[in-house]
Amino acid sequence: MPYDAETLVVGCGNVLFKDDGFGPSVINALEEYFEDKDMPESTMFIDAGTGGTHFVFTLPNESWKKLIVVDVVEFKAEPGTLKIFSPYDMPKGAYENAHTWPVEEPLHDLAKDIEVIIVGCKPKEISAPNVEMGLTEPVEAAIPKAIEMILKEIGV
Repeated sequence: MPYDAETLVVGCGNVLFKDDGFGPSVINALEEYFEDKDMPESTMFIDAGTGGTHFVFTLPNESWKKLIVVDVVEFKAEPGTLKIFSPYDMPKGAYENAHTWPVEEPLHDLAKDIEVIIVGCKPKEISAPNVEMGLTEPVEAAIPKAIEMILKEIGV
């Protein structure tokens, strides 16, 4: 199984649509952070792009103990605000990927057996369907804090 680790940190989103690229950007920053440091044992960072729902969340592995999803989430806050959510904080149909596949259903299923959290960032702008690469300033500025939150969750 390709995702054979106890802790998975999964960045979701599409880098072609401005702030929707937050999840993959955080995964990239985490990989850079660990270039000269030891990775925590049995932890895997995955840039799932828009395929998290299809290719990660529906293919659980018995070794998984914790899943940390990193993504933009619409909630009442200023753009760039970070919050940790439970999958049960997500009302049905409120948290969907760019292809309108509900994300909360597979996360609810996974949460029956493992710990699942979502590190969500309030976006300023999702440009879809227009291609506009690059994060807005408040979302870009949230990356270091997101990394701190994730490091705490993985025990670093």
